[in-house]
Amino acid sequence: MADAAGTRSPKSAGDDKTAFRRLVPDDERVTTRPMFGSLAAFANGYMFMGLYATELFVRVPEEQRAARLEAGWHNLEAMPGKPMREYFVIPGGWRISTAGVREYAGEALDYVLGLPPKK
Repeated sequence: MADAAGTRSPKSAGDDKTAFRRLVPDDERVTTRPMFGSLAAFANGYMFMGLYATELFVRVPEEQRAARLEAGWHNLEAMPGKPMREYFVIPGGWRISTAGVREYAGEALDYVLGLPPKK
């Protein structure tokens, strides 16, 4: 999304937010809350997936990051020039190919549930 000046706006449209909510794992340990002008999902005190403008991102364990980069994924940059090294944007039509997205979301959830609880 771009504003009148042509800069990227992080706000997500309502239909993207609705699609995002449908992809968040149905788990009592998961909560969603506003983040980056849109929504993100949290568990164990950690963000594990979210929506930035029209991009869907997930948290990726270190051992999978190189493979994701090789597969065409890229780091989330909520602030231009400052990539978030653990968060990767899912390429392609995330609203169309939901089965794969659900798998990535489940992997991201499992990852943060394995981390020490955040205080």
